[in-house]
Parts: sequence; C-alpha cells; structure tokens
Amino acid sequence: MLNFIYYPVSFILWVWHEVFGFLLGPDSGIAWALSVMFLVFTLRAILYKPFVHQVRSMRRMQEFQPEIAKLRKKYANDRQKQAEEMQRLQREHGVNPLGGCLPVLVQVPVFIGLFHVLREFNPILSNGAPRTENYFFGLEEVESFNRSTLFGAKLGNWVLQGEEVLNAAGTSIASMLIVMIPLMIAAGIFTHITARHSVARQTAAQAENPQTAIMNRLMLYVFPVGVVVGAPFLPLAVLLYWVSNNLWTLGQQYVVYKRIDAEESAKREQAAVTRQARAPRPGQKPMRPEQADQAKEPAKRPGSKPITRKPAASGSTGESNGAAPKSESADASGNGDGSVNGSKGGSERGARSGGGSRPPARRPRKRR
Repeated sequence: MLNFIYYPVSFILWVWHEVFGFLLGPDSGIAWALSVMFLVFTLRAILYKPFVHQVRSMRRMQEFQPEIAKLRKKYANDRQKQAEEMQRLQREHGVNPLGGCLPVLVQVPVFIGLFHVLREFNPILSNGAPRTENYFFGLEEVESFNRSTLFGAKLGNWVLQGEEVLNAAGTSIASMLIVMIPLMIAAGIFTHITARHSVARQTAAQAENPQTAIMNRLMLYVFPVGVVVGAPFLPLAVLLYWVSNNLWTLGQQYVVYKRIDAEESAKREQAAVTRQARAPRPGQKPMRPEQADQAKEPAKRPGSKPITRKPAASGSTGESNGAAPKSESADASGNGDGSVNGSKGGSERGARSGGGSRPPARRPRKRR
C-alpha cells in the first residue's frame, strides 16, 4: 500500500550500499551502517532549503509577534475572525505556517519506510518460503544483509525478539546490547541537545506562551526518554537512523542560524548607517524639502562672475522709451536741434538706466 515510500527509501539505501560495499566489501556491517547513515544525510540534504525557509518564517513571525498578541486580545471572543485576521497578517508578511512543518512531515514516512524495509530483510517469508527480493534489493543483497554483523550484532534485529530468534539470526542478546546501549544513550543525548538548541532560539514572548512551554518540555525531556525506552523495540539500523538524523540537525542548525544571524546583523548595521546619514548634524536646523532641493544645487565658486539674465524684448522697450522724448522736444522747440538733442538725451538716459529695460514709474493716484 505504501510502495511509493518503500521503493524510494530502498533505492537510496541500495545506491549507498553499492558505494560502500565496493570500498569495504558487500557483507561488511560497517558498509550497511554507513548506507543507513547516508540515507539520512541524503534526505536531509534534499530538505535543506525547506529548513532554511522554516527558520526565516519563524524569524518573521517573531518580528510581528506583538501584532499577533493584539489580534488575540481584540478578537478573543470571535475565533473565526481571529483566524481570518491571523491568516491575513501572515500573508502580508509572507509567512506560511505549514512550510515550517514540511521537514518533520517528510521524515515521518521515511522513518516508517526504513523500518519496513529493514523488517523485509528477513530471509524467510510469512508463508515459510525463502525471500528472493526486497524492493530494489535482489536475492544477493538480501543474503548479504543477513550475513553482515556490526560488532557481532545484526542491524535488522532488536533485543526483545528473544534469545532463540537472535541465535537463529546469528547473534545474541549480549552482542545486541553491546551495540544497542551506546546507540540508545547517544540518541537520547542528541535528541535533548537538539531540542535545547531550538528552545534557546525562542523569544521571551514565545516562551511565556503556555502551549509553547508544554511543547518545550516534551521536546526537552519526554522525547529523549521515549527514544531510550523504545530502543529495545527498534532494529539497530533504526537507532543508527535516529542518531544520524539528530547529528545532522544539530550541525545544520548551527550553520543556518549562524548564517541568518550574520545577514540580520549586516542589515541592522546598514540601516544604522543610513539612518545616521539622513539625521541632521548637531546644532543644524531642520530643513524643509524645498530647502533641501536648493542645498543640492552647486554652490558658487569665489571670484566667479554673476549670472545675468536676458531681459525679455529689451530692444523694443528701449526704442519706445527713446522715441517719446524726441516727439515732445520737437513739438516744444519746433526746430531740428531739439529733436537731435532730445534723441541724444533719451539715448543717454536709456544708457544710464540700463538700456531702457526699466519700465516707466507709475503715476501716484489722486486722493479723493
């Protein structure tokens, strides 16, 4: 029924066994153990980008945590409206809560698939017939897995199967315990360290949330104890899977968090520099936008000539102003000398007044 999970899991395990079996021998227990570990590493490498997206989403959710608290307080009596506003807020900030669950949700079927594939390495079928294949593994690989041992223990067996079953498989309870106990302790310790590292990244507001506090206690204490208690019920290869998964998670958290912290500190420094550049100097008066635009204009250099602007229609104005004295002097004196002197005087007055560009003075109004 779950062949769409079993076949990919068995294929990745088969590929890595071909690699390590070529280097260490196909019947080597170390080759099979490394195949299981690199099955985990392959899966986690595929899920690296979703994990980074999960961390970034958690950071963005921490930024607008006060807004979430306001919505919960505002719509405390209306759960539907509260959920709608929360979804709207998450869309505005580009946060997808389901994206953070993807790495965990994908690992669950892989764990189930690995457990099933390891159980199917049993050389005898339920009807008593010998097993000839196990998904991507043929008869030769099935026999190789059943012949291999890791320090005298079988990777596909577990302690609670009993002495008789273990002896038939080629091992014993003592040999299984020698390998199982270190793996069991390592799995519990790494589970606790990984959970502690995740809890340490939470904000004070998140830690005060009752639901978050309960989940933190489960991750810190209940899950590690559950791994230790459940170890006798699990094949040794599954314990290897658990230890490898926690080791990868711990290293990946360190690398990803360090990278994101560096990016955020660089953004904060850039924002501080920009804010400092825009801030006014000590003692400087605040400037209006139009004053700021004028300040951007190039300043005049010492000794530079002043910029003169051309007056509009200066020639026509000068001629009209100069012609008026000429006609008046001609009417007053009635001879040609007056006209010459009038024109000369008009031209001199025009020259002194800047070429006649100045308009005539307005006459004072008579008071009533």
